[in-house]
Amino acid sequence: NGRIWMNMKNKLTIYRYTLLSLNEVEDLVRKLQKDSQEYLFVQISAHSQNILLIESLSNSLKKLFPSLEISFLNSQNTIETDIVLYTMDTEFSKDEIIYYLQEDGLKTQNDLKTCKTDLINKYFSDQLTGFPNLYQLRRDVQEHDNKTYICMTIDNFKMINDFYGFLVGDYVLEQMILKLQNHIENAQIYRISGAEFGILIDEMMDFYSLKNYLLELNIKLKNLAFRYQDSIIFTNITFASAAGENHSNLFAKVSMALKYAKEMQLPFWIYEDRMNFESEYKLNILTSFRVKRAIENSGVTPYFQPIMSNTTGKIIKFESLARLIDEDGAIMSPLQFIPISKTIKVYAEVTKAIIEKTFEIFKDNEYEVSINLSIEDIMSAEIYTFIITNLKKYGIGDRVTFELLESEAIIDYKKVLRFITEVKRFGAKIAVDDFGSGYSNFAYLTRIKVDYIKIDGSLIKNIDINENSRLITETIVSFAKQMKIKTIAEYVHSSTVQSVVQELGIDYSQGYYIDEPLPKLPYM
Repeated sequence: NGRIWMNMKNKLTIYRYTLLSLNEVEDLVRKLQKDSQEYLFVQISAHSQNILLIESLSNSLKKLFPSLEISFLNSQNTIETDIVLYTMDTEFSKDEIIYYLQEDGLKTQNDLKTCKTDLINKYFSDQLTGFPNLYQLRRDVQEHDNKTYICMTIDNFKMINDFYGFLVGDYVLEQMILKLQNHIENAQIYRISGAEFGILIDEMMDFYSLKNYLLELNIKLKNLAFRYQDSIIFTNITFASAAGENHSNLFAKVSMALKYAKEMQLPFWIYEDRMNFESEYKLNILTSFRVKRAIENSGVTPYFQPIMSNTTGKIIKFESLARLIDEDGAIMSPLQFIPISKTIKVYAEVTKAIIEKTFEIFKDNEYEVSINLSIEDIMSAEIYTFIITNLKKYGIGDRVTFELLESEAIIDYKKVLRFITEVKRFGAKIAVDDFGSGYSNFAYLTRIKVDYIKIDGSLIKNIDINENSRLITETIVSFAKQMKIKTIAEYVHSSTVQSVVQELGIDYSQGYYIDEPLPKLPYM
């Protein structure tokens, strides 16, 4: 029950009530007597089966208000009887009430229309800048085929937000909009999301026209600096677009072009259908599916490549190499599935599967085994705990070597040294893999206290014919001997290479000349 006040020349008050039974009539009449003014009109909506309630209510109201007018409406609701009481501080007629209600209804309709318009505008507008958003951009692209779409992003915006805070970040976005307005004509600007903007030009540009346009735009907008209080904030921008009259998958094409431009550190990139980026994306999606299913079905498995002692000529240890076998039995190399596994965030499961399966196999023999770890593995608390747990469980730490990729830069030496210290408590050894391929630094070797240096295959494979490779390898071997670090030559693929490796005094050899990686442990 409630009431509605209507602002008119003569104040009209509307009361609404609901009755559920005959017993409530008396209470309602008392309430009307208290609340109503001198002039009133009542409208009763009821089902015909509630005739007793209607008669009782009508008689009571007539006794209380002799001049009362009552209007009856038929209702389909058999339970509730609705009563609407109209009262006014001056005399009125039913026609006046109808007129007033119509006016109020029109006002309500107009208010609803205004509200609807506001909601639609908010849905298609960016709340920070007031410019059209992604939804409006999609609508405009669908409605017009003869336009050119350009995407623009502020590359260092996250750094600006993190360092200066969101208020300054918003300020930079607003200033960027003003810059775009000043430098762009015959185009609509959109705020797509975050630091990404859209530009829809009122003409369909061919590749060369678009290229020249982006070159000029890049010159105007690169290295922009915005002053905020005492700070000067610099921005880096990347553009992307798609050439051609075919607007199908336009946003996907421009997105791929933007990703490519960022990866290649280019100021802009224009997508063309002949680039066939979609095939690469499709392949990545299919590979992602294969990798995920294989991991779920224990498809990650170690292959073992023997490592031979150049002193005795015997196989003394193996390197455990990750392979992935999919549902069709196809075997994928680490180069195929490791990057994808990181993208879909299942890389930790790959590492754990290789460690556990390798430990399970080597607990029953006397051979040594090497397992590759990335810096990402070492930095992971999950992987660190898993390795320590399995070293305790299997008790083969004195026969395990963890190989760290030398080509990966170490940022947090404390964590690396902690890892090395802990695994060495169990007798494990440390090797630097691919030494000579990346951040070759002899101080690095002494700092992390390695036991083995694995000389990169790029040096070994041509060591019999490339004098530079031989000289570099000699330097590595000489340093290693002085530091009492054992050396392993990778990629030994022929007898001539093996002869040079032995001549240089390298301790161990690994490669297809010795044997290829195998799914089962050989020599047992």
